Amino acid sequence: MQFLVLTERYTDKFPAEAWKPELIEAEGQRVRELYAAGILRSAWRRKDKPGATLILEAASEEELRNAIESLPLAKLGMIGFPLVTQLEPYPGFGPR
Repeated sequence: MQFLVLTERYTDKFPAEAWKPELIEAEGQRVRELYAAGILRSAWRRKDKPGATLILEAASEEELRNAIESLPLAKLGMIGFPLVTQLEPYPGFGPR
């Protein structure tokens, strides 16, 4: 199953100095690991607010949540997931 996940950085709760380069690097490393494992399919930075838009693949929502909650920023409560939704194929591309 594929899922769409929006992340949101809690910049209002954490001052700029909390977003340390080594923490951001650890986040990037975990994202690369999820990508290499075939769980993360694609990622984009959001333009409306600090955060990301992710497409992930998992066997269940529980598996998906385990994956996104393994991100270092999530473990520290510095990001949230305001949208987590399963996707299904668009029927307009199917056979007629």
